[in-house]
Amino acid sequence: MTPPILVIGALGNVGAEVVRHLQTTGKNIRAADIDVERIKERFGVSVEAALFDFTDPKTYAATFQGVEKMFLMRPPHITNIQRDMAPSIDAAKRAGVKQVVFLSIIGIEKMKYVPHYKVETYLEQANLQTTFLRCSFFMQNLNTTHRKEIKERSEIFVPVGNAKTSFIDVRDIGAAAAVALSQDGYVGRNYDLTGGEALDYWQATEIMSETLGRKIEYRNPNAFHFLFETVRRGTPFMFALVMTMLYTSTRSGMADIVTHELETLTGRKPISFKQYVVDYRESWL
Repeated sequence: MTPPILVIGALGNVGAEVVRHLQTTGKNIRAADIDVERIKERFGVSVEAALFDFTDPKTYAATFQGVEKMFLMRPPHITNIQRDMAPSIDAAKRAGVKQVVFLSIIGIEKMKYVPHYKVETYLEQANLQTTFLRCSFFMQNLNTTHRKEIKERSEIFVPVGNAKTSFIDVRDIGAAAAVALSQDGYVGRNYDLTGGEALDYWQATEIMSETLGRKIEYRNPNAFHFLFETVRRGTPFMFALVMTMLYTSTRSGMADIVTHELETLTGRKPISFKQYVVDYRESWL
């Protein structure tokens, strides 16, 4: 039997799509996250389920055993990379993991203060074979992180100003990751993955308004107001701080680039923002 391809964070937005696309390749898949029963319910018996927690070394051995390739992502609540992620990366290398496809963010080389940069650096220092998928803003953040404000307040509350964002659908990221994990030729390469167009938030809310049949407003706070209000609404401070830094980078124009690297990897054009809103319409009703 061929070694399983490991997907860390299999219950997350991107991880689930990586598993789903790998399932179409016929490869052996090990899906790892903190809830084994949910993994089994979601993916069925064709996918091996593994209990994994970055902060619990007791979960490392069974997760990494026999694995040579893995998909890695940083959970949003983890900001101390040296303490909470490095031990698992070390364990993966000791277990024989060779290639890591890491979910990173676009423009990371200019954002050394963001946790993703520290993960990239650590993976390189560990001499692992890497493929970095540096992605633009996930469309699905709007039906997860920002779902409540859109559904209950009919607004998107982000400090981005007039800047444009090349929103990308996580279904496309999953497809790209599956290619990098299941085929040869992607080691040592980095990809800036974006959608097919760059939109400002007035354009994005206009598309949402048309699809949902009600007015969605773009609220454009300054960074300090955004941080304060996000924490007040219940988001942990460090998570809110990272969000603020990323949106500040977006405001400076770092997320408006549109590339064709997704099409290079997958052979098809990105899912459009309008199609995403249509597909996830029920999330905001």
